[in-house]
Amino acid sequence: MTESPDGSETRTGSQRVCGACSLCCTLLRVDALAKLGGTPCRHQLVGNPEGGCGIHARRPNICRGYRCLWLSGSLEESDRPDRLGAVLSLTTEAETPTLFVHEARRGAFDASPRLQEIANVWRESMPVRVADSESVMDPDRPQRVLLPGGEEHIVVGDRVSVRRPGRPDVERRLPLLDRSLRRASIAFRRAYLRWMVARRR
Repeated sequence: MTESPDGSETRTGSQRVCGACSLCCTLLRVDALAKLGGTPCRHQLVGNPEGGCGIHARRPNICRGYRCLWLSGSLEESDRPDRLGAVLSLTTEAETPTLFVHEARRGAFDASPRLQEIANVWRESMPVRVADSESVMDPDRPQRVLLPGGEEHIVVGDRVSVRRPGRPDVERRLPLLDRSLRRASIAFRRAYLRWMVARRR
């Protein structure tokens, strides 16, 4: 892979490149740039139809190292995130591999038969978590967790609605330990946001 003069990347061999797609530039939190998750990066070449990064040659390590599921070659060529409407990535939550579908905007998953097709394949081997990327810093943003057998959990704050085919929905709170960890996470996030806002001034 080589870098073109405008800061974008060009293809070498069969390796995939981002091209005009820059959804992860909004999704990622980049401390080195004082950039919050869910906010567009100020270094994106917005006016360039080919996309690209204005500081590509000296971009932070998190930008260099991040590879979505499409870029790593695990999706079809036509499933590039900006065409699909979501960035898909593999994460680990409580030692459980999880496929995370970061919608470019809320509702993208329901509007995309292809996203649903991908999720239905992956949910049989691991949880698939769906949430929009615009409110990634909001601890109460709605999230969906898709599990095998058609089971689905709707998580909003510390409340969970469990849906199973052919059975009544069950409403419950997160377990006590999870609620405690969530409170600690929220406190840390608020402190981080105050620090980040101060850095950006």
